Formats: sequence, C-alpha cells, structure tokens
Amino acid sequence: IASLLTLVTMLLALVLTVPVEDQSTPYFIQILGFWEKGFWDLLSFAMQMMLMLVLGHVLALTRPVDALIQKLVRYCTDTPKAAFIVTFATIIVAWLNWGLGLIFGAVLARKVGDSAVKNNYRINYPLIGAAGYVGLMIWHGGISGSAPIKVAEQGHFLADSMGVIPLSQTTFSVMNIIVTLVLLLLVPLAMNWLARRVPETPAEELSSRLSTSAASANEKQTNNNPVTPAEKLDRSRGLAYLVAAMILGIAIYNAMHTASGVALGFLTPNFINFVLFGVGLLLYGNFKEYVAAIDEAIVGAAGIMIQFPLYAGIAGVMQYSGLIAVFSDFVVNVFVPSGGGQWAVQGPIIVQAASQMHLSFSKCVMAMAYGDQLTNMAQPFWALPLLGITKLTAQEILPFTLFMMSIGFTVMAVALLVF
Repeated sequence: IASLLTLVTMLLALVLTVPVEDQSTPYFIQILGFWEKGFWDLLSFAMQMMLMLVLGHVLALTRPVDALIQKLVRYCTDTPKAAFIVTFATIIVAWLNWGLGLIFGAVLARKVGDSAVKNNYRINYPLIGAAGYVGLMIWHGGISGSAPIKVAEQGHFLADSMGVIPLSQTTFSVMNIIVTLVLLLLVPLAMNWLARRVPETPAEELSSRLSTSAASANEKQTNNNPVTPAEKLDRSRGLAYLVAAMILGIAIYNAMHTASGVALGFLTPNFINFVLFGVGLLLYGNFKEYVAAIDEAIVGAAGIMIQFPLYAGIAGVMQYSGLIAVFSDFVVNVFVPSGGGQWAVQGPIIVQAASQMHLSFSKCVMAMAYGDQLTNMAQPFWALPLLGITKLTAQEILPFTLFMMSIGFTVMAVALLVF
C-alpha cells in the first residue's frame, strides 16, 4: 500500500504541479529527487516509533507484567467476564504505551485461552482476541500517540508552520480526557454485552490450536554458568541497576527542570523512549535477559522500518513539489478535514488546511489521531503480533473489532462536534 501510494503521489505531482526552477531537468526526475530527499527527512521519527514499539514489547515480557496478567486471568472464568477484563486492562495499558498495550493485550488474550483449555470451560476465543487488540483504537490519544507527542517536541518538522503544541492541549485536553474515560467505561461494557450473545467454543476445540503457551523472554532457559568476564558483566545486576538508575535519574531531573516553559513539555518521543529503556533494564536486572527480550521484540518493528521511509518520501514529494497546497485548497473547497494514515504524510496537509480554515491546530491534530486509531479496527496490519501470539486469524477478530470501531467512531465524532 505504501508503495502504491508513493506511485500515486508522484503521478499527482507530475500532473497537478509544475517545476519552479531547473527547467533543464525533466520534471519526473525532479520529483524522484523530492522523493529521495524526503526519504531521509523523517529518519529520527521512524527510529523513535520503532523504539517505542520494541521497548513497549520488551516491558510486556517482564515478570511483573506477566504476574499482573496471571492475576487478571484468574477472574476470566467465562466469556463476558473475560471480555470486560481484557478490554478494560488493554485500554489502560495501551494508553500508557501503544507497543506495551499491543503485546500486553495479545498475551492476556492468549493466557485467557490457555486457562479455558486448562480449566475446561467454554469461551468465544476470537472475541477475547479482539478485546486484546482494542488498545490500538485508543493509542493515538494516549501519551505515546505519535502526532500529539511529535508536535509537542521543540523543532519538530512542522514547527515553522504550526509552532509547538503542548500535550496539555492535545492528549491531556478536556476533550480527549472525556473521550478516553467514556471509551474506558463504554467499550468494556459493550464487549461484555456482546459476549453474552455470541456462541462459545468448548475447551477441547481450543486445545489443538493452543498447544504451546506464550512464554515471556525471561522465562527461557539460559546458561547460568558464565565463563568469560564479558558474560559476567552481561549478567551483572549491579551494572544493570547502575545504568538504569542513571537513565531514570536524569529523566526525572529533566522532567522536573524542563526549561521549555510549556506544560508537560518534557513528554517527547525521546523522553518516553529513554524512560522505557531505563524501566525495562531495571525490571530485567541484567543485560543478558534484556537483550534476549529485545531480540524477540524487534521483529515487530520491521513494518515501521520499511514503511516510514516510504511515507517520508511521499511527504517529500508533496512538500517540495507544492502538492500540499493543491490538496489543502481542495480540502478547503469541500470542507472535509483529512483523517487517518501517517502523521508524516497528512500532517503538512492538515496544517495548511487548518491555517486556511482558521481551525485550532490542537483539535485538528486530535481529529487526525482519532481517525488513525479508528482505522486500526478495520485493517489487520498492527494485529499481526496479536494474531501470531493468539493463533487467531484476521477474519475471526474482524467482526468484533468493527463492533468496537462503531462505538469509538460515535464517541469521538460527538466529542469533536461538541468541544
């Protein structure tokens, strides 16, 4: 899809814009140059998002998180109870960090399935799997949402056009807090209601699908007899705790002494990833287990690594060819704000359209964030880690994710109209 969008954007730029300078070079070659230039513009942004997913995934594999999951599973003795608990817990965790929430929800859903097999009770496993994916419907309004935290960062790539917008006007705005709280209450209750009306699968039918349990990385067998000095350092708790303490210490200091003058201005992608790195190292207690967890988690970041440079290339073509102005004029003419997709591509269009329509930048950022997170319930890309852990298929969870999407759409649309 990203590749096709790239081609479409190049064709649109070729048809709808004209070269301003360098008439000697064929315009299509110039457009390729715009794409190559943009390809590298958002390299730091892509790395920030990769780290957020990987480090969040790593936290989901720690013993404390696994212990929390085990406690929650004890109360998931039937489909309605499990649907409510998995949905409620996943929303809270995903609001804190989308990578952590994605894996937490997947592992929690899997553990509920394992418990159903072990204790021989009936359950609608696809519904529980969908409940574990609901975090991707609220993540962009949480504290790891890429658009809000990016525009809160000093010197972000659209700062010249829209300035710096603190999280107090986006993530922690009255509108978004109300939306989050309503969804936190309404979606689990709706899933509980739905769970009472869907057929359940006997435990024996699940046993073949769930033949192996999902294990955390720090439960894997490792060699407990390090021989070399390097291996001893890898397993040293003192060294790990020292590095973790330095990371968290400077993070806390920066949070308390931020000089930005903006409320919550310290909450940037770099700050969040820095804290995630320190907390993960602290919970694992040594570099050996921490690296093993990263080895397992980093696979999930492949999609970001390959897609974000393509999105950045699209943004480059749109920016340097003048296609952004064409698109924003169209948006103004038909009064339809852009929504969904990647901030890297849509951000410049949103800023230009909001400027011409005299709309609040902060509200437009949240509108884009809501559109983006809603569409996750209709397409399976980010569900791939969950599907791998739960052994479910996309078509099995899609009816339930679309049900949650309809609820989310109603709540978010009403909020955008009211506030």
